[in-house]
Amino acid sequence: MSSSTAPSPSHDDHDEDREKGAPDPCAGPARDLWTVDEHLADVLASVTPLEPIELQLLDAQGCVLVEDVTVPVALPPFDNSSMDGYAVRVADVAGATEEFPAVLTVIGDVAAGADGLPEVGPGQAARIMTGAPLPPGAEAVVPVEWTDGGTGGGAATGMSAASTSPGGAAGEVRVHRAAEARAHVRARGSDVRAGELALAAGTVLGPPQIGLLAAIGRGTVRVRPRPRVVVISTGSELVQPGEPLGPGQIHDSNSFALAAAARDAGALAYRVGAVADDAESLRSAIEDQLIRADLLVTTGGVSVGAYDVVKEALTADGEVDFRRLAMQPGKPQGFGAIGAERIPLLALPGNPVSSYVSFELFVRPAIRALMGVEDLHRPRARAVLDADGPLRSPAGRRQFLRGVYDRETGAVTPVGGAGSHLIAALAHADCLIVVPEETEAVAPGAELEVVLLG
Repeated sequence: MSSSTAPSPSHDDHDEDREKGAPDPCAGPARDLWTVDEHLADVLASVTPLEPIELQLLDAQGCVLVEDVTVPVALPPFDNSSMDGYAVRVADVAGATEEFPAVLTVIGDVAAGADGLPEVGPGQAARIMTGAPLPPGAEAVVPVEWTDGGTGGGAATGMSAASTSPGGAAGEVRVHRAAEARAHVRARGSDVRAGELALAAGTVLGPPQIGLLAAIGRGTVRVRPRPRVVVISTGSELVQPGEPLGPGQIHDSNSFALAAAARDAGALAYRVGAVADDAESLRSAIEDQLIRADLLVTTGGVSVGAYDVVKEALTADGEVDFRRLAMQPGKPQGFGAIGAERIPLLALPGNPVSSYVSFELFVRPAIRALMGVEDLHRPRARAVLDADGPLRSPAGRRQFLRGVYDRETGAVTPVGGAGSHLIAALAHADCLIVVPEETEAVAPGAELEVVLLG
């Protein structure tokens, strides 16, 4: 499935984005071509972060905080035990050994959540559980394994349950080791203190952050919501996966790949079944989706063929601008804002690799901008080309090839060729190899930039 050398693109590979009868991309005035950076700048200029809302904690997962969150009370809010054992006074266990244990009177149990704590006096101990508050008078906790557990025998391996052995909270316990002050005690505020910054504005809320918010007592939080992204694929040849193929038909893969990519970027993704090559049907489908979309993504039908319905459906009112970019794959692109609410729409080409590369370069940053995060783009790295021969790239176009990046060696190996239909090669890649516009050949051992997809 992979190859260490990407072959020189054929004429068809150069023009892989000429969907359904598009003309030669080299035709027309030079300004007909826009750079990748120009198009991205225009897309991002049209996108503004979503308005903040108050959400319950679990609903806020994946969202971005819009305010600093401070700690209202110390965490933990009281001194508590980090072990199951006995709360003791340091002087009472000084010098204790297995041969000469300290014998203490057990005055009761202290369980997690306990109230009305017993006071530990000289020669006394309280049986204490992990997380339970340190009772007054106690200065340290000795683990139960350092004691006989109140049995009068050797070292204990655990405590008997209070329900089955209530006598364990009384009688005597022999302690076989000394303990220093504050041993096995979690101090009040040792995690965070009251008034400290718990989470800063701009933090993306993952499971640990949700846990911290719950621990400090926050039931809701103010965030920018996850964008709702609707993905619509077009093409009369497309069939739902799981259904049999007829003559000239293929399974719809783009809508699944792009919906998954939208989720990966942090969005709530909604996939719409493939729309046939009919402009009125597409306009109707888009209008139906506007009510639940913060961003619309279409794939297919953006070139100049007789059945390129996205262009036909969306150019009449001038809301969507279609242009050709100096890139491979993904030359035909469209973007604009539609409907009364001016919902952003990005129209991507229909070839599988073209649509996915276009998503990574333009749609993912737009989603991240809607979320209000600072880091809009995938991480990039410099890598040394590991190939049997040189990579070829069309002059004047920024090429994005699929590759496998070795983080340990810093080398990148091309996967598959340059064709925009090679979705199997894309599935085995973990990066995009970027060949600049001015470069027509890259020799093995040369250094290139890679976009890390994992």
